[in-house]
This record gives sequence, structure tokens and C-alpha cells, in this order.
Amino acid sequence: MKVLVVGNGGREHAIIQSLKKSKKIDEIIAIAGNGGIAADATTVNINVKDIQKIAEYAVENKIDFAVVAPDDPLVLGAVNALEEKGIPCFGPTKEAAIIEGSKIFSKNLMKKYGIPTANYETFSDMQQAFSYLETQDMPIVIKADGLALGKGVIIAETLDDAKAAVKSMMEDKVFGASGANVVIEEFLTGPEVSVLSFTDGKTLVPMVSSMDHKRALDGDKGLNTGGMGTVAPNPYYTDSVAKECMEKIFIPTMDAMNKEGRTFKGCLYFGLMLTPKGPKVIEYNCRFGDPETQVVLPLLKSDLFEIMLAVSEERLSEVKVEFFNKSACCVIMASKGYPESYEKGYEITFNTSRKNVFVAGAKLEDGKLLTNGGRVLGVTAIAKNLKKAIGKAYKKVSKISFINAYSRSDIGERALKAYGEKR
Repeated sequence: MKVLVVGNGGREHAIIQSLKKSKKIDEIIAIAGNGGIAADATTVNINVKDIQKIAEYAVENKIDFAVVAPDDPLVLGAVNALEEKGIPCFGPTKEAAIIEGSKIFSKNLMKKYGIPTANYETFSDMQQAFSYLETQDMPIVIKADGLALGKGVIIAETLDDAKAAVKSMMEDKVFGASGANVVIEEFLTGPEVSVLSFTDGKTLVPMVSSMDHKRALDGDKGLNTGGMGTVAPNPYYTDSVAKECMEKIFIPTMDAMNKEGRTFKGCLYFGLMLTPKGPKVIEYNCRFGDPETQVVLPLLKSDLFEIMLAVSEERLSEVKVEFFNKSACCVIMASKGYPESYEKGYEITFNTSRKNVFVAGAKLEDGKLLTNGGRVLGVTAIAKNLKKAIGKAYKKVSKISFINAYSRSDIGERALKAYGEKR
């Protein structure tokens, strides 16, 4: 079969490397892909937001199946456009992708159906938001309603910081139209857990849990980023927590979307906080997380394509979804200065196997792979336990180089601490 993957980052590279293992796939095409993805798929230079062009390309090139990975094309209706042309897809429709596309929609959904989440209020008027903030305890969380490249959430420690965050979104428009409306919610405490799940709207199968590291600097300091590394499984996500999440959050969310006439088919991501009062939803994503995918999919034992096909055909209950009983660690190699300003165009050299090295921001030029983004590589290693996986990942990082390379040195340390171990 001829499979199209829409996307151009490390997540898409991980999806493509996983799909390549399927005997049912003859060819993989990536729109737009990147310089690293080009080693594993045919890349086609079409903007991932150009829905019509993508659909036309898929028809003209007789694509048998499409995987739409990033949030933007999903929220814009890429799956709708492809399915209208008769091309089966893995990914939610525009109607279902709103669960990530609008924070206000998702918060209201949780309130309506009794799904545990932080208390909140929504605002379209800045002065009203200011007045509300003056009545609240700090710290507090400010969220842009729409998509913001994973950066539209600010934890404000003081009232002044909170007002500045609201102003930056609503008046200064740092996130464009995404910040026209904001959600202000209570600050929750507890370990964070990411759980990706496969769902066809009838059955929901959680994947291996993971722990993301959002801050740019060691010790969880510095600015929020798209993610500086991940480990899986997450030690805080015990069997009893998993059972509670399934009963109170996962299945109720799937059912709620069905009741709203927005059946969700694809990968539904649950960002959770394990609070003293039990697990609560921090956020939903309508797709595979980045860089969570880079640790979850390498642990998948089953055929990813078989699962995706079953989701598309609403027969997920018929497929066995199995994961290896191992641990994984992904360390992001970024360009120094990320997530603010950074230089690019430096050659990347590898003195190690490129297996499970997922390219996020790089381009091919004269046969050389050059840095072309903030997050450049996701370097993943698998081992029988987390300590070994972390060691292997950092050993691999030490054998890859480019000018101005930067990575955190403490990915996985919080998880090890939970196990009562040190690196």
C-alpha cells in the first residue's frame, strides 16, 4: 500500500520509522517531511496547512491511506478533505479535532460531562479577566484558547505576571487569533503524566504512559518549550491510577465526544495531573504528542499500520495492541538559544547508528544534513530499565554533533527519583 504521512517534525519521523516495519506498506510519502525524514520516505514540498493541495496530491498519486499527524492540518479539516476524496485516514475530523483546537470547548466539555479538571473561567474581554484575577489565589494558569505550538500556557506566580500574560495574549496578540479568548484556571499540583491512546470512537486503548520535560533548562528552569525530552513509562502512572483514569477520564471523554456528534477517531492525547484529589485533565491533544511519540512508538510491539487501519475502519477491538516491557528515553538536541532566537545551517555529524534518532529540524543540502530549527533531533534509546535507557540515550547524544548543540543533562532524573534511584 501507498501511505501518505502529513507532517514535518520528529513526531512524524517516529511515526514513519514505525510504519516502515509493516509488511503491508510498499511506499511512504511525507508532506512536507524534512531532511532526516527523507532517508525513510519520499518527501514532497507542500505546506502542511494547504489542505486542498494535499487532498489533490493524494488523489493524483493514488494514495491508499493517509496519516495526518500535526494539530494545524487536523483542526483545519485535512481528514475531512481527504475522506471526501475517498482516501481513508488516521486522524480526527475537524469537528473532533476541536478538542485541542479550542481550550474553551474542551473545558466546557469536561464541565458538562463531569470529567475531572481544574476549576476555570473563560474570557473574551481583557478588563473582565483582570477583575477576575484580582479575586484569585496565585499561582494561576493562563491559556490561549486556540493552537499556539504548545506554548500557549503561562503559569503566573504573581497578580502582575498574570495580568501581563493576559495582556500579551489578548492585546499584544503574541499567539495571533489564538489568544483572542483566554482560559484562566486554578493551578494544580502533583506529578504530570502524558497518555496517548488509540480510539475509533467505540474502543479506547491507552498506550504506554510518558513523562515530558517542558522547560528549556536543567532542573525544570527556563522558558517553556515544545518539549526537551521524554521517558516512558511514567513511574507515577501505576495500575490503580490507570484504572481510575480509564473509568473517570478516558472512556467518559470518548463517550462525551460521541454524544456531542463529534466522534473522535485517531490518537487522543491526555495530559494529566495526578493531584492529591485524584487524576485531573490538564489538556487534550487531538494527535500524537511531540516528543512523547519518540518514546512511545519505539516500545510498540504490534504493527502500527494494522492499528491505524483498524481505527479508520472502526474495528479497533479486533486488533491486539501490545508494547514491549521495556523503558525508553528521548533526549532532545536543540539549537542553543531555543525557544527564543538561534542560528541554523550547521552540519550534523553522526558517529552512531541513526536508528531511533528522530529528525525534527534539519534540511538536506548537497548531501549534508544541516540544522534548520530550534529542536533539531530526538535521540531515543530503549533498555530493560529506565536507568539503562537514560544512559544509552546520553551516550548516543555524545556521538552526535553540530555547532551550538544544546540538550538538557537531566532528562529522566525526576522519574528515577520516583523509583528511588539516581543516574
